[in-house]
Amino acid sequence: MDINPARISVENLNFYYGNKQALKNINLNIFEKKVTAIIGPSGCGKSTFIRLLNRMNDLVPGGRVEGSILLDGSDINAPEADVVDIRRRVGMVFQKPNPFAKSISQNISYGLELEGSRKKDFIERKIEESLKKAALWEEVKDRLDESALGLSGGQQQRLCIARCLAVEPEVILFDEPCASLDPISTKKIEELILELKKDYTIIIVTHNMQQAARVSDYTAFMYLGELVEFGHTEKVFTVPKEKRTEEYLSGKFG
Repeated sequence: MDINPARISVENLNFYYGNKQALKNINLNIFEKKVTAIIGPSGCGKSTFIRLLNRMNDLVPGGRVEGSILLDGSDINAPEADVVDIRRRVGMVFQKPNPFAKSISQNISYGLELEGSRKKDFIERKIEESLKKAALWEEVKDRLDESALGLSGGQQQRLCIARCLAVEPEVILFDEPCASLDPISTKKIEELILELKKDYTIIIVTHNMQQAARVSDYTAFMYLGELVEFGHTEKVFTVPKEKRTEEYLSGKFG
């Protein structure tokens, strides 16, 4: 399908919450430096799926994984896998902006300090670099010591992206990143995603089909825990292979 290598390969993936099966036999490749959108109605397993990609679902009581998720060929669920390292390499931006109740600069330095960085000049450079990559530097460079909670919703979300970028991930997961934002902030986040894909592999869960069409190279349509269809975004949207995909895209359900 693509000459680019797969950064993540998902093979025969099942996930259970206790006795309830939430994901059923998912097989999917996520390609390097491309944007893959995951679409589908509420409750179809989209967020469950992406949270498995950086082991966020380890925190779910009674959660059980079957199958494999390979990051650069290594199974992230293997006993020897380093969960902290996986979560650094596969960063996540959530639906609702969740800055720490700290200063703008401390939001970004926090992750670096956790990793053991202590050099002031290095940390300052990373703060500026990360804010620039998140298209936020010009708006906040004179107020780095002010509380992050004083930023607008859109700015807070870009700060959360900067915080994620500071620890140098390879893959970024966006779980409905614009759900709580106004159209202007949404446009900024979408432009940012298109810019970031030059350097990062990106997966975005979105309810907004227009957004998926605008920002993604590939689209996966999920329904009731199954991967119904996956392919180049343009093809999925214009000539879907599956009837359920066509019905969802045309608004017959969802």
